[in-house]
Amino acid sequence: MKFNPEIHHRHSIRLKDFDYANSGLYFVTICLNGSENQLCVINNNETILDNAGLLIEKWWLLIPSKFSDVVLEDYIIMPDHLHGIITIVGADQCVCPDQRVCPDQRVCPDSEGELKKQGEHMGSPLHKVIQWFKTMSTNEYIRNVKEKGWTPFNKRLWQRNYYEHIIRNEDELVRIRKYINDNPLNWQKESEHIEFWGDKK
Repeated sequence: MKFNPEIHHRHSIRLKDFDYANSGLYFVTICLNGSENQLCVINNNETILDNAGLLIEKWWLLIPSKFSDVVLEDYIIMPDHLHGIITIVGADQCVCPDQRVCPDQRVCPDSEGELKKQGEHMGSPLHKVIQWFKTMSTNEYIRNVKEKGWTPFNKRLWQRNYYEHIIRNEDELVRIRKYINDNPLNWQKESEHIEFWGDKK
């Protein structure tokens, strides 16, 4: 079963009162918009990335260079989607860009330079992390379509939405890590697992 990005593209089932910039672990799934852009082939239960897959992997691994409070955990790139675990590290203290505690404890710069009151959370919102990844990978893909003759995509490279799951305890983390590592083996059953493991954002 393929997911249709046009059918719930404005619907969000995020947890209403959950701070998505809180410290914590998030399991995310990001799907291509259509199946014509294959990122890898699966051979003997191993993924072999093609040029597009290598591009996607590059931008995924560059996320921490843009968001210093983000740590990447296990991930896997599949033919038409990506699974990954993201840790967003919070900061309750007022920390200056040079990692000192700011002398003015009343206001603090957040990850984008905006001032926040002391005690407010200063992590990067998950949706901004995913948006940046999608934008940067899409822009480079477009350049390769123009300069290297890559297969163009229809309207957008990625589906508008993504799937997210808050990892609440160690047992969930172990199960999701196993799921990621077993993904090539379970490739034909993938669509049902995406729906189970994530809420659509």
